[in-house]
Amino acid sequence: MYFARFFVILHPMNEAKCTELLEEHGIKVTANRIVVLKELVKALHPVTLAELEKRILSIDKSNIFRALTIFRENHLVHVIEGGCDGVRYELCHSHNHDHDEDVHPHFYCEQCQQTFCLDYTEVPSIQLPKGFEQRTANLIIKGICPDCKEKNL
Repeated sequence: MYFARFFVILHPMNEAKCTELLEEHGIKVTANRIVVLKELVKALHPVTLAELEKRILSIDKSNIFRALTIFRENHLVHVIEGGCDGVRYELCHSHNHDHDEDVHPHFYCEQCQQTFCLDYTEVPSIQLPKGFEQRTANLIIKGICPDCKEKNL
């Protein structure tokens, strides 16, 4: 997964690939949605709405939020809750539109306030009571990242 994130930065997603990805997820293609998707693809870490707003000067906050809401409803983004700076969004690499197969935990650094994906780390299985059905999971581990830890030495 980390390779995929770095590969995307070296080879940014063009408009045709964005259109294809949106259509695969049943999302109507618009210019705004393509712009938001391109920014999510470029992000190394899950991003907040405020961070996207600073990066996308051509679209107002409400339109960025609407695009993210549609992306969430169609399993194109993960919404990560539980950090100290609000909700974060990241591109979902699941290929199943009914079930999220890209479930992984995240690490929130309490010093630099970055959220990191812990790709290839499984979320522990939780035995749910009878009648409950899991659709997704959100696990945040909080502490100090290696860069911040090294700075403190």
